[in-house]
Amino acid sequence: MDFLTALLSIVVIDLVLAGDNAILIGLAARNLPKQQQKKVILWGSVGAIIIRIIATLAVVWLLEIPGLHLVGGLLLVIIAYKLLVDDDDHGDVKAGENFWAALRTVIVADALMGLDNVLAVAGASHGNMLLVIVGLLISVPVVMWGSTIILKWIDRFPIIVTIGAGVLAWTASKMIVGEHFLGGFFENSFIKYGFEILVIAAVILAGKYAQKKAASKKEEKALLKA
Repeated sequence: MDFLTALLSIVVIDLVLAGDNAILIGLAARNLPKQQQKKVILWGSVGAIIIRIIATLAVVWLLEIPGLHLVGGLLLVIIAYKLLVDDDDHGDVKAGENFWAALRTVIVADALMGLDNVLAVAGASHGNMLLVIVGLLISVPVVMWGSTIILKWIDRFPIIVTIGAGVLAWTASKMIVGEHFLGGFFENSFIKYGFEILVIAAVILAGKYAQKKAASKKEEKALLKA
């Protein structure tokens, strides 16, 4: 049951975080002929996934170092919050003029953008290497073919992003309570689960508040222009 719960968390994380990388692949290949676009999407995705598997396995190993579960958990809290409040603009992604230029752009940009995904999957796997591999294999079709579907789903059901942020926040809280030197503090189940619920609620409420604030600022600017 724990395995299936962790796998479900990884799938949700992949859906909300890997879609961004799929969009970037499309943008990097937009100036190429259709046939070359397909090759860039295929090999760019393969290259990005290989890098991500190596990076995730490295992070899983690093998380064994005392204190890094706490650091990783706090970073994931920030990522979960930013998922709710960031209005990502991909307009600065440079389109490659030839196959190799586009491929290089895809792999380098995806490696940089995929750091949040790597940390989230490593945290959700709880050190289980099989979960890491299965989770990353699930992200292959998401990165390769999922961008259009994900964007349609998110436009139609914005709650998907909120659910994704909640899963990230839950993963972050489990990383923090799993920190060895904090074990004594979270021995009590009430404190442990109460803290996890508090982290999830705090991230979602803070994100929703920031969204409302940003929306009201946009309305004010629109009224001033009018």
